[in-house]
Amino acid sequence: MNILFTFSLFLLPLLFFLVKRRRRSLKKLPPGSLGIPIIGHSLNLLWAMRANTAEKWITERAKRYGPVSKLSLFGKPTVFIYGLAANKFVFTSDGTKLSNQQTESVKMILGDRCLLELSGEDHKRVRNALASFLKPDCLKNYIGKMEEEIRIHLEMHWQGKMKVTVLPLMKKLTFNIICSLLFGLERGARRDVFVKYFQQMLGGMWSIPINLPFTRFNRSLKASAKVQKLSKELICEKRNELKKGASSHQDLITCLLSIRGDDTKGLVSEDEIIHNVMLIMAAGHDTSAVLITLIVRLLANDATVYEAVLREQEEIKNSKPSGELLNWEDLAKMKYSWRVAMEILRTIPPIFGGFRKTLEDIEYEGYLIPKGWQIFWVTSMTHMDGNIFPEPCTFDPTRFEDPAAIPPYSYIPFGGGARICPGYEFAKIETLITIHYLVTQFTWKLCCSDNCFRRDPLPVPTQNLPIQIVSKKKQENRS
Repeated sequence: MNILFTFSLFLLPLLFFLVKRRRRSLKKLPPGSLGIPIIGHSLNLLWAMRANTAEKWITERAKRYGPVSKLSLFGKPTVFIYGLAANKFVFTSDGTKLSNQQTESVKMILGDRCLLELSGEDHKRVRNALASFLKPDCLKNYIGKMEEEIRIHLEMHWQGKMKVTVLPLMKKLTFNIICSLLFGLERGARRDVFVKYFQQMLGGMWSIPINLPFTRFNRSLKASAKVQKLSKELICEKRNELKKGASSHQDLITCLLSIRGDDTKGLVSEDEIIHNVMLIMAAGHDTSAVLITLIVRLLANDATVYEAVLREQEEIKNSKPSGELLNWEDLAKMKYSWRVAMEILRTIPPIFGGFRKTLEDIEYEGYLIPKGWQIFWVTSMTHMDGNIFPEPCTFDPTRFEDPAAIPPYSYIPFGGGARICPGYEFAKIETLITIHYLVTQFTWKLCCSDNCFRRDPLPVPTQNLPIQIVSKKKQENRS
């Protein structure tokens, strides 16, 4: 009897496991192939991105397999989903079924305590801490400082020049703004070292995570370690400044160091500060630089849009005494200029897509997505859907005159739901101020007729967009 009882204790869990496995096997995996082990479809996607055919590659895949399909990306089995329902599913997950997860390469380079990796209460805690500095009420106080960086940049790198290359200059500008406003890092050799390692770090963000010498991924990992070391030194200095009575809102780092929990201890750990500093550097530097560059390209190609933007910005300039800085009310008047930016973000979203990780077996649209798999979504799939945005290939800023007419989770350049980018307002402010000064101080035309771009992984215009420029100050002096 004891033997039978002991045997049943062993047998019942085994039977339960077999039944569960049998039920799971009855559910179908999505159509598609996982491809070659480790490499999978990663190279195909990366090549398509650099050839500016990634959207076509994804669209053809969707036509072949439908709205749900499996593949392998960056070393992990992945399910690609798209459409309004898919976006809502991704962005409204409560963290029990899906966790926010980037590719292994991004995780290893940026760290596992950044917002891209955190879920549940940890995500909410760190996000709220970042939002305390990045919310509009707080950013209003930094418009003048941001404007000063933009004025200095244009004086140093644009005035007196006949030709400039836009993208690298915009990257320099956005990095300087981040260093000044978010990290309190002033101009000089230290900032130059930061940007050097930072650019190397970005190079392998989307790559196959094989850490071999002389690969992009290996160089990025080494640069990431150096950026983290510099960030630790900066945090130590800021902590000492706070002890001496420095303002807790002089920059993002001092703000995060000052936030206390119920136990009076720091609410955000040092690793979380470092990893999120690196995330904001990566997200805020490249995306804003690319957006401003694409606006410059559009204004050179579309006379109607250019005239409308110029008219709006000239009205704001002429309404103020000479030399007076912009304020929050001025930015609120730049409605058309921001709609132009929004339409560019619709047609050429800087962020191609993103990943989530399943925390349990999930049934989606009748298919099984096993625990531990990645879910991959692509921004352009709803942005270029003619049922959502009529004539999607036509550039039309008036689409955004009535935000209520745009279905929720269809326009997602900054994400959506609880995962919407906390730096949205920051990016909007720096974009609008930069465009204000560009169109009121310069005229320009493109130096090359090629209007193509490649993704690496963000969109990069041909030759980084060289343009011929003429200063309006020079034109005024001649007249």
